[in-house]
Amino acid sequence: MLDFRLTPEQEELREKARRFAREEVLPVAAYYDGIDQTPLPVIQTAYDAGIINLNIPKQYGGQGLGLLEATLVVEEIAAACAGTATSLFDNSLGMEPLLLSDNEALKEKYLPRVAHEFKKICFATSEPTMGSDVSGIRCRAEEDGDDYILNGTKYWITNGGLADYASVFATIDPKSKHKGICAFLVEMDWPGVTVGRPIPKMGQRCSNTVGIHFKDVRVPKANVLAPPGKGFVLAMKTFARTRPTIGAFGVGAARSAMEFAIDYAKRRQAFGMPISGFQGIQFKLAEMYQKVETARLLTWRSAWESDQGLDANISASIAKMYATESALEVADEALQVFAGYGYTKMFPVEKILRDVRLLRIYEGTSEVQRVVLAGYLLGSYEPVMPALEDLPIHREQNPLEAEEGQKVWRCRMCGYIHYGDEAPEACPYCFFPQSAFKEVGAANQQS
Repeated sequence: MLDFRLTPEQEELREKARRFAREEVLPVAAYYDGIDQTPLPVIQTAYDAGIINLNIPKQYGGQGLGLLEATLVVEEIAAACAGTATSLFDNSLGMEPLLLSDNEALKEKYLPRVAHEFKKICFATSEPTMGSDVSGIRCRAEEDGDDYILNGTKYWITNGGLADYASVFATIDPKSKHKGICAFLVEMDWPGVTVGRPIPKMGQRCSNTVGIHFKDVRVPKANVLAPPGKGFVLAMKTFARTRPTIGAFGVGAARSAMEFAIDYAKRRQAFGMPISGFQGIQFKLAEMYQKVETARLLTWRSAWESDQGLDANISASIAKMYATESALEVADEALQVFAGYGYTKMFPVEKILRDVRLLRIYEGTSEVQRVVLAGYLLGSYEPVMPALEDLPIHREQNPLEAEEGQKVWRCRMCGYIHYGDEAPEACPYCFFPQSAFKEVGAANQQS
């Protein structure tokens, strides 16, 4: 039986995150967005309050919470500022390869540090010439005794300018594509690691984004997250675990845009009445609500599947695609409700619109999610309905009244159904020969 109720502990966690969002994030979001800086004091406060690093297992000093709990918190923080939410929860993305790795010694060394010492860790797959195409990685890793030597550049790295550690994906041979990909846990103060200037962005300005250059960086083999050939799988498993969180970013931001639009519509007067009284505005608000609620359900489902140890790759792609695209649609319509005022920086909707535009891009673009879903549908999806060539559509005879055992033939070209011991010499509709017909059963065996 399905049960969509949250546990008392989950409700308490969500309320805690909601208070934090309204009291700590919302008051400073516009300021840090204006100066294009990450609110480090807020991140420190979030760490002290225990609302980040939720997914570190208890055996390493963490809270041992699941992905569903993370989506609850992310939605609330993103409702106040999606950019700050990105910075706050990038640690979970950066840690995920370590959590999924088979390198137990590495977990025991670094996870307690992240849990107890406020260490920040970023995730580095993207490069200047590739983003969603992980198999196109060009950053090189060359084996050298007990070490690997890293050379190359990573780009679009969230919190890269703030991080103490980085989960870095590289390749032993770019020509081998996914078969050569490996992954490492790199300390950002090692010789040869250079961090670029913060990348100026349209939105998500409360989130630090940089390039990281590796010049002959020596990485001990003890810091291998995934050996060559297993890095691609690790990256895909990471995305399957973290994409629901991106869905939660969209849900939170869209919810705020909707709530602001509702408040404005009730107050704004036009033609002698509040604009909330106009059906055109009411329809916009109704569609916003539908999208927020649907996106949340999809996000919760994918997070729950992952927490249950199920393969959540498909549900995570659906949640990520729908929630992020819906967030953009909701924010855009909210700005339309505000009209000219919404286009100014005096109201919050323009910032929400700028922030959510990125959600359709990072951690796999909407187009990549469609590729994932199409591959599943055309490959491993198991339909309930029979194949078209096996489908008897009885239009000229009631199969329940037919003679017992009468054969039924279907033209595989046009779908015509013929009754008789043999198929006709030619189809009376499309004229294809007898070979085009397939026996699809017998009368009284069809329901």
